[in-house]
Amino acid sequence: MRILLTADPSAAGDLVAREIARAVDRDPATVLGVATGGSPEPVYRSLARAGVRLPHATAFALDEYVGLPPGHPESYRAVLQRLVQLPLGLAADRLHVPDGAAADPDAEAAAYDARIDEAGGVGLQLLGIGRNGHIAFNEPGSALDTPTRVVRLTEDTRRANARFFTGIDDVPERAITQGLGTIARARRLMLIATTEDKADAVRALVRGPVTSDLPASILRIHPDATVVLTPEAATGLSEEEFEAA
Repeated sequence: MRILLTADPSAAGDLVAREIARAVDRDPATVLGVATGGSPEPVYRSLARAGVRLPHATAFALDEYVGLPPGHPESYRAVLQRLVQLPLGLAADRLHVPDGAAADPDAEAAAYDARIDEAGGVGLQLLGIGRNGHIAFNEPGSALDTPTRVVRLTEDTRRANARFFTGIDDVPERAITQGLGTIARARRLMLIATTEDKADAVRALVRGPVTSDLPASILRIHPDATVVLTPEAATGLSEEEFEAA
């Protein structure tokens, strides 16, 4: 696992965006894994500024809320349409997001895993990290080999996401999420963390064991994983733990 230190969120976004641009240059039809939340947003802004276009690429979202009506502005499909599909020229039918309005969410979760495999698997997966070390909606205690599945959101996660809604009562209680086993099948993982409230989770990821208590720790055993940090997110780490960015 490589750990890279950058000056600020914009620089972190630029670094990850360059890697995505290189992947697309090598293979315009590459399969990308896209994430929502504050941490990945500088990546998408950097790609748009650089004029990167994705007309032949395919993108798979990490997760989606269960129960939001189609077209809800805070559904992850809508968020990714705003941040990725429209600014980067990704074809609408090449943005894949779990159907949180499906009549049978469990069947949809299994079908979503199959769609990723049918596309040849994810080449580069972008990730954020939660304050408790979760990735996607895989909370502590998630088995390291879990497939895409329906999960119940913790109160802490719903509280953290309430800022995107009118209040916590409007945040769905369940979601469909790629499991840790699904995420680990991506050929390359890039995790970005830019804020001080993630520093404890980042230190545990860098220094701790691989454990279901810290879902992000799957990066430690992945053959091609990179963690991109700002000084705030890297609080408490030493210079020796970084590679040159």
